[in-house]
This record gives sequence, C-alpha cells and structure tokens, in this order.
Amino acid sequence: MDEHKLERLASDNPAMTMPANQTVSREKLQRQVSKNQPIKSSNPSGDQEIVIEKSPQQLTKYDVGWRRVVRNFSPSWFSVTMGTGIVSLLLITIPFKARWLYWISVLFFVLNTLLFFSAFLTSILRYTLYPEIWFVMIADETNSLFLGTIPMGFATLVECWIFLCVPYWGAWSITFAWACWMIDCVAAAAVTVSLTVLLISKSDQQPLHRITAAQLLPIAATIVAAGTGAEVAGVLQNSDHALGTLIASYVMWGMATPLAMTVLVMYYQRLALHKLPPREVVVSSFLPLGPLGMGGYTILYLGKVSREVFPRVEFFHNLTIAGDVVYILGVFVALIMWGFGLMWLAFALATIYKSRPFPFNMGWWGFTFPLGVFAVSTIEFGVEMPSLFFRVLGTIFGVAVIILWMVVVTGTAKGAWSGKLFYAPCLANLKKEEKQPKGIEDKEKVASK
Repeated sequence: MDEHKLERLASDNPAMTMPANQTVSREKLQRQVSKNQPIKSSNPSGDQEIVIEKSPQQLTKYDVGWRRVVRNFSPSWFSVTMGTGIVSLLLITIPFKARWLYWISVLFFVLNTLLFFSAFLTSILRYTLYPEIWFVMIADETNSLFLGTIPMGFATLVECWIFLCVPYWGAWSITFAWACWMIDCVAAAAVTVSLTVLLISKSDQQPLHRITAAQLLPIAATIVAAGTGAEVAGVLQNSDHALGTLIASYVMWGMATPLAMTVLVMYYQRLALHKLPPREVVVSSFLPLGPLGMGGYTILYLGKVSREVFPRVEFFHNLTIAGDVVYILGVFVALIMWGFGLMWLAFALATIYKSRPFPFNMGWWGFTFPLGVFAVSTIEFGVEMPSLFFRVLGTIFGVAVIILWMVVVTGTAKGAWSGKLFYAPCLANLKKEEKQPKGIEDKEKVASK
C-alpha cells in the first residue's frame, strides 16, 4: 500500500483521534533510527496489519521529540478535561453527601484546572509555531468538530468554581464566575455557528455513511454554556444581572437544542441505512446523551432559578405566576428529553455490545462526559420532584462514570507515555514539504531528540 493511498484511507476514516495508520512509540522510533531500520506501524484494532515503512533518511525533526507531541496535539485532548470535570461535578451533586466526597471533588477540580491550562498552553504553542496547522485543522471535517470540547471543558471549571469556591470566597468569586461564563458563552457560540457554517458551505459533498455523532460536539458547547449560565444566575446578587443571564441562557438553549435534535435525526438515518459505525468510532454512540442530558438539566435549572428571579424583578408586568409556569414547563420538557436520552442510552449499550472488542483511542472519553451529564440530569430530577428512584438511579450512573473515568484515564496515560495517542490525521493534508535531515550527523540529531 503506497503512502498516498494510506493517507487517503486515514482521511476517510472518521475515527476520532486514532486512525488506522497508527504511529509508533517514541522509544521504538529512536531504536529504529539508531539501528538504521525502517519504521513500522500496525493497526491497533488487530483486524489487519497496515505497515508503514519509513527509512531514517526520510525522518524529519518533526517526527520525534517534543515537536511531534506539539504538532499532533489535536483539540480532542480537551475531552480529557470534560471527562475529569464531570467527575468533579458528580461528586458534588451526588445526593448522598459525605465529607470525603467533597474533598475528592476539590482534588478533581484542581487536577482538571491543571489539565485544561496545560492543554490550552500546548495548543497555543502548536498554532504559534506552526500556524499552517490551524487552517488545515479547521478544514478537516472531523478534527475541527473537537473545537467544541474547549468551551465545554472550560465550562466544567466554571461550574465547579460556583459550587466549590463561591460559597466560601464571597462576592468577588461570583463576579469572577460571571466574567468567565461570558468568555465561555462567546467561545461556545462562535464554535457552534462558525463550524456549522463551514460544514454547509464546503464545496465537496459528504456521504451519509460518514456522519457520526461527533457532529454534536460543537452544538453541545452552547447547550453546556446555557446550563452554566443558569447556575451563575442562581448565585448572582444583582437581580437585573441574574435576569439578563437567564434570558441569554434561554436564547443559547434555543440556538443549540433544536439543532442537536436535527443532527440526531440525521444520525439515526445514517444508522438505519448504513448500520453500526466502524469499531474505531463506536464509542461515539454515547455522544447523543450529551445534548439530551445537558439540555434537560439546563431547561430544568433555568426554570428553577427563574421561579426565584422573576418575582424579584417583577418580570412580565408583576405576573407573579410567571416563574412558576416557566419552572413547570421546564420540568416536563426536561423529563421528555430524559426519556429520549434513555432510548439513546439503550442504543449505545447495544452498539457497544455488538461491536466488542474495539480498540482504545481518545474517543473512549465519549463514555464519560455524555453519561456524566445524563447522570447529573437524573440526580436533579430526584432533588426537584423529590424522588428516591431518580436519586438512586442518578447515583448509579455517577458511580459508573467514575469507574469509566478510571479505566479511560489509565489507557490515556499509557498511550500518552508511549506516544501512540499523539497523532493528528489532518497533518497529512499539509502541502508544505518539510526539509529532511541528511547524512549521519543529522540522523544522530534525530535519534537524540
């Protein structure tokens, strides 16, 4: 199989971050360079072996060392912050309280903060040193979708700040959370609108069988921002500011939720006509739980806060019942969305069962955040109704998410250490030819990096 055909195969594979042409580990690469051996890589799924032979003379400085990590640091790595953030939120919202759960939640919040800003600084370094990668990544119809994970990961930090810091740190922490939420709103809305426009304005047509649930990622970013806005409005001391935050959150919910339903229709049609997705992206079948779970939680929480804010600002011309009406409508809309999400959960579990075993890749983080927000929505039903059934079921979902986080973070740590997870398929589209090292001296430089 020649290199051109292999790159085309990689671009046609809608796998989230680990396509068939898997990269080799850094240690193995250095050994092969030092021994003047060709570089080989195989498909981790085990179905077939795709071998890439690349002699040391073909190596560039971008194939090894920190440059390889930075160049291949795709936006999908922010899904790690989403999964870690939702674990922290679950530990906060689990209805069966314990002091040790609070401190574990604080630990996850600190860890998530470090992960997010490490990923953010690495991304800045990537596009500063290699600005051409930005345009290639934006043009890639799969990789660009993961830009939605950036505002969603940041939103989990804002939510944890509200629940963990605001009760103890006073008014300035509320203002800080409000300002961070505004930044998140701008980023989320920009991602949702811009990526949707890019999708529909491309000249080349995308076949239906290549549609995956990853199309929901940029849309879900705005839904998550709306849910964060509801929580921010609940702690704002100025009633007018709280009202404005609520209205903006309702607008963002309306921008994204119906659009997410539209994508779900397309995705269901794709499943009905072309059956189950490839094993490399089968975990994406859990992604519909994200907009459904977070969308239901958002509309419920917006109604809950509106019932308190509307009377204070005399909204709807002193109609005191307005807040109650919005709250009741929110509960039933959220309940309908939760039921719809329950169906997609059944579809996802059946898909996972029929597609096993499937290779580990960064897409496994799709287990955590969608199921996590669905668990948060379930717990909120148990609090508002109140219902022991929903509280227990939400806790079961939450424990499952925490266990899944442990499994996925272990696989991610192993893949990151070996270098296997640092691969950006969109780099195959770079037109710029990088200068190749020549001679023994250059080969030794490559081997030392």
